[in-house]
Amino acid sequence: MRLPSALRGPVEDAIARAVEGRWAERLWARDTTLWSDDVRVQERIAQRLGWLDAPEAFAERAAELTAFGVAAAGEGFERALVCGMGGSSLAPEVLARSLPMSQSGIAVSVLDSTDPEAVRRAAQVTGPASTLYLIASKSGTTTETLAFLAHFWEAAEETHGRAPKSRAGEHFVAITDPGKSLEAIPDVDAFRSVFLNPADVGGRYSALTYVGLVPAALLGLDLDELLRDARLMAERCRTNDATNPGVWLGAALAALARNGRDKLTFVIEPELASLGAWLEQLIAESTGKGGTGVIPVDGESLDGPDAYDTDRVFLRLGRLTGDAWQTETDASLDVLAAAGHPVIDLRLEDGEWLGGEFFRWEFATAICGAALGIDPFDEPNVTESKENTRRVLEAFAENGSLPADAPLAEEGRLRLFGDALLRLSEPGADLVSDLSRHLARARPNGYIAVQAYLAATPERDAALRDLQRLLRDRTGRAVTLGFGPRFLHSTGQLHKGGTPSGCFLQLVAQHPDDLPIPRRRETFGVLIDAQALGDFASLESHDLPVLRIDLSDDPDAGLAELRTALERALS
Repeated sequence: MRLPSALRGPVEDAIARAVEGRWAERLWARDTTLWSDDVRVQERIAQRLGWLDAPEAFAERAAELTAFGVAAAGEGFERALVCGMGGSSLAPEVLARSLPMSQSGIAVSVLDSTDPEAVRRAAQVTGPASTLYLIASKSGTTTETLAFLAHFWEAAEETHGRAPKSRAGEHFVAITDPGKSLEAIPDVDAFRSVFLNPADVGGRYSALTYVGLVPAALLGLDLDELLRDARLMAERCRTNDATNPGVWLGAALAALARNGRDKLTFVIEPELASLGAWLEQLIAESTGKGGTGVIPVDGESLDGPDAYDTDRVFLRLGRLTGDAWQTETDASLDVLAAAGHPVIDLRLEDGEWLGGEFFRWEFATAICGAALGIDPFDEPNVTESKENTRRVLEAFAENGSLPADAPLAEEGRLRLFGDALLRLSEPGADLVSDLSRHLARARPNGYIAVQAYLAATPERDAALRDLQRLLRDRTGRAVTLGFGPRFLHSTGQLHKGGTPSGCFLQLVAQHPDDLPIPRRRETFGVLIDAQALGDFASLESHDLPVLRIDLSDDPDAGLAELRTALERALS
């Protein structure tokens, strides 16, 4: 860890405080006073610490899970589709993208978008004849997950027959909690398998439970090795000294955030890039509350010192490859460190790879929460957007349409819709002026969040990354990027409950080729639009600056027009 002299003292003091307070020992002992003096909060936290046992507990189930994966491949399944949100989808995505699938495994992909384009594409890639659908929901009531289940269950019944002689259930697996969570999942009694996770493991801390291990087994990964790496890291996290990899990392991140360095900027080896989204959710949803938090910045291109404000911490995460990426990245980080930016360098070696990283970061995040004085295991603001979405859908059911305001401005394919402050203030001369007015509200040492309620494609992701860089270079602010509704289960908590320094650009599109949700009045297009409206209302209720940009029925063309407009607005 390379720190400027002004930050060495605060970081060293924070680590010393954690060591002298025996925080690692207290965490392992489940001493909930580590996070709060409130008895009610302590009782809640006591029900969220099961992740500590996962590397050991699930090692005993590795053989059973491996056999499950072998059987699925042997029966002719060619792919698996994880249908889930937040922690239920991000760990499987990391495993599928970061580790090589074995020759005997089956491909695993993830669906965590309600955009009808994304759902339709997933259905085309994963036809019901040879696909195993993993329905992953801790609560059993996740709106998006149940919509996915309804869609794919109907498709499976069309292929495999309907009840009472249907074989559709043989293509479905549930990963959920026991009790009411299990009971909430429709048709679960007909599923091929049900994996009941420990109820005391929160979604974002569930990577080393069935949530991550069932997809890993289907990929044909070595579960013994994955869990061994996690156990090795867990053992290292038991020491009460400054070498504890979870203690020093968590305490340092908290100290840096308290001293204005709250933008944790990931610099991750390209082959491991999907780990960034998992880290983003874990850190943002765990620490972003009570008006504080660490703000993860994932996917930003690395640049010189002049591109950044004085609120950054750079985290390099990669293996000792010796390739061009490592050489170039090391040189860039040397320049940033010399310019006074904190740089944390995590070099992955044997015994420290993915299973170990999952555990290291869970432990570090728990320690970071203690140092920040918050409960890292709750998500108090997540329900706000859910409740707003529910109200929007109720209005749709009653009126047959979604609420609609008059746009602030229109130009070409673009239409702008502003928050109350923008609507009540003096309007701009044109769309570019209104974009400029909105972005002028981005606070010094704040951040801009691009929230794209769009189906992700490689081309669209590249266009959005280009916007991310443009906004950073022209404003000097950190710029985060998330696809909706995925980010609602990730950074959404931070946006509403963390440091109130965000400026939000919400991107939406129209759905000319919409998709119905079986047995529900709303379509997938209506659902994702309601989610965008619900989160817009939640951000507005916190007096946060937010602008919704409708990209029309051609989001790719709309993004190109938006880039041109932003260049003019920021010139």
